[in-house]
Amino acid sequence: MLHAIIMAGGSGTRFWPASRRDRPKQMLSLVGDETMIRQTAQRLGDVVPPERRMIVTNQRLVADVAKQLPELPKTGIVGEPCKRDTAPCIGLAALLVANARQDPDGTMIVMPADHVIATPEVFQAAVKQAEALVDAEPSRIVTFGIKPTYPAEIFGYIQRAEALTDPCGDAPAFKVARFREKPDAATAAEFLASGDFYWNSGIFCWRASTILDALRERQPETLAHLEKIVDAWDTPDGPAVFEREFAAIKGVSIDYAVMEHAKNVAVIEAPFEWDDLGGWQSLPRRLGTDDAGNTIVGKHLGLNTTGAIVRTTPDHLVVTLGCEDLIVVHTPDATLVANKHDEESIRAIVKELETRGWESFL
Repeated sequence: MLHAIIMAGGSGTRFWPASRRDRPKQMLSLVGDETMIRQTAQRLGDVVPPERRMIVTNQRLVADVAKQLPELPKTGIVGEPCKRDTAPCIGLAALLVANARQDPDGTMIVMPADHVIATPEVFQAAVKQAEALVDAEPSRIVTFGIKPTYPAEIFGYIQRAEALTDPCGDAPAFKVARFREKPDAATAAEFLASGDFYWNSGIFCWRASTILDALRERQPETLAHLEKIVDAWDTPDGPAVFEREFAAIKGVSIDYAVMEHAKNVAVIEAPFEWDDLGGWQSLPRRLGTDDAGNTIVGKHLGLNTTGAIVRTTPDHLVVTLGCEDLIVVHTPDATLVANKHDEESIRAIVKELETRGWESFL
């Protein structure tokens, strides 16, 4: 059976200022009328019914997710006690599919909740194609590559190898030669010119048993902690074990833990329109700019201001004077001012806030 795992602000998300009174991006209607988390769930259509969907998020967001997705059973929302990146998040979901849902041979489609995909029916067909590729070769890992439109430095890349003789669907599919980290500008331009690279969408499809075997080989300590959590899942000690064992895990991304080392990986050239709202520079792509190149959400007065991204609330005025290429984000208890071209360094802010014990401002 096919299970959908939606990662919604629990691990591995980029800094998107939020607070107790200002919900994170997955809970906001940034593009369209529905929130990002609801759009992600609705995108699955009938391909994965609600009882086989699982949202992995932060503990503090569980109640909010339940309100957003009332069709999900209570067991379909998992709240992590702390951030530990995507490999522990996905490993926990795989163990719950294999054990709690008693489907060790189940196939998982794993996706973040901060993507914009404008054609749900095309996405559903691509998911079915990925499932078919896994069914044809159960040890295979499938990912989706986005054909690049510019030399982006903010995405990881996938280099394709030879085409699959049987792509199991309409979209082109290839063996993966290798995964590449986020490049500098010159390298990104080389990737674009070669025609052999895709942006890494972060959407994956695999058997639960396959990803667990990979974690057992590459991250045995992480898997051992996760197995203790799931062994105690339905016991009175379950919450305490979850908090203790999850906190003991060293955070690591699924790309570094598994994908960069996996041998049998295929990439489907995504046939759907895609964008990633993982960073602030995605807003101009989705919302457009004014005559001065600014993208504004909320009340803003800009004098001699160009190329800015400003997000505030309707009742809080942000004024910029003589500014160029800034990101300015106001929330009820935090304000971010950053160089638009140095957005990746915002990750350092997250680490520093965590070091100081100021996680409540994330």
